[in-house]
Amino acid sequence: MKFFLSGRLPGVLAGGVLSCVLLSAALAQPSSSAPPGVTSAGNVTLAQASESAWQRAVQAREADGQILRAQAERLAASSLWAAPPALELSHRNDRWQTNQGRRESEVGLAWPLWLPGQRAARNAAVDAALDLGQAAVQAGRLHFAGLVREASWRMAAQTAEVGLADTQAKYLKGVADDVERRVKAGDLAHADALAAKAELLSATAAQSAARERLQALRSQWVVLTGLQAIPDATETLSASGPDLSSHPNVRLAELTVDRARKRLDVVNVSRREPPEVIFRLRQDTPGRAEVAQNSMGIGVSIPFGTDGRNQPLQATALSELDIAQTAVQRLRDRLTAEAVVARAAVLSAQEQLDAERTRAGLLRERASLIDRSFKAGETPLPELLRSLNAASQAEAALARQQTAAGLTRAQLQQTLGILP
Repeated sequence: MKFFLSGRLPGVLAGGVLSCVLLSAALAQPSSSAPPGVTSAGNVTLAQASESAWQRAVQAREADGQILRAQAERLAASSLWAAPPALELSHRNDRWQTNQGRRESEVGLAWPLWLPGQRAARNAAVDAALDLGQAAVQAGRLHFAGLVREASWRMAAQTAEVGLADTQAKYLKGVADDVERRVKAGDLAHADALAAKAELLSATAAQSAARERLQALRSQWVVLTGLQAIPDATETLSASGPDLSSHPNVRLAELTVDRARKRLDVVNVSRREPPEVIFRLRQDTPGRAEVAQNSMGIGVSIPFGTDGRNQPLQATALSELDIAQTAVQRLRDRLTAEAVVARAAVLSAQEQLDAERTRAGLLRERASLIDRSFKAGETPLPELLRSLNAASQAEAALARQQTAAGLTRAQLQQTLGILP
């Protein structure tokens, strides 16, 4: 922000300007317990907002569907037969040939049987799929917790920006009014009034743009969580993150490996299609006026397992297992590296925050000294305005850095797999 004013203003105006800057500092500097400018309306916690976002997500329905499919597969694996029984019906007669009244009717029922070890392997695979579905729920919750964390801190930063824009516009409105009165009194030139009004219009436009961006973020928040209230995004930083084995994403990847291994076991014990036991009832009528003869039979159907059937199934299962094992190792490496980077980012953000806080204090003190010098007639107005502008910009940078530090802490919690 630049000021193109000339002449001198009364000391009371200069004091008011400095007060506005200090008020801007108060608005820009959030407390240590909440994001700047954000209130916990309705006492909504970050955990509640994250859970609300998860319940609204399509991924939640997919995870529920995965669990339901595993439960249905468990029901099928607990059945007494390997596949649904089949009913066989057949009838033959000589009506279109000799037409001597010969008839033959047969009813059969086929029961597919479990191969040795196949049922236990299927049950183990179903248990692995059920565990995987439950792990997918936790991983999904962590993902949406990250979205909620970022959204809440983005709104915190934008709310602080709106507060600064409001204070700046209010301050420039006062300057413009005072300059207008001075122009009417003949103490200042009309050009000074035009410059003050131009700065006020610029600040008003920036204020409107900041409010528009905040409204857009609030709309995105409602779409994400379904809530109007905004939680306190500040979290207690974990001194040392949990072991990677308890990370929801690692747990999900490990269970994916376990499911792939169990599916391979199913393929290995299912080298052929299930054998079938077949019961048949048969009725034969040799000809007209002859007594029908009934008989009962039992049979067994044993399919052969060939390489043309088994090798593609086994190759698919082995490939799935190899991919899952590689994915879990890469995930561990990535999360370890991200945790190191996230911790370094937290330390760096805190150092920058300390530096910005010291810088803002120094520039605030400098503006106060120049204000007293201006009142004594020892400093021109442009120098005073430049000092006040520098102090205001420092306070804005401090507010932004406080939000950035809070976001880096939230990102560290996310990287460590810690749910709110």
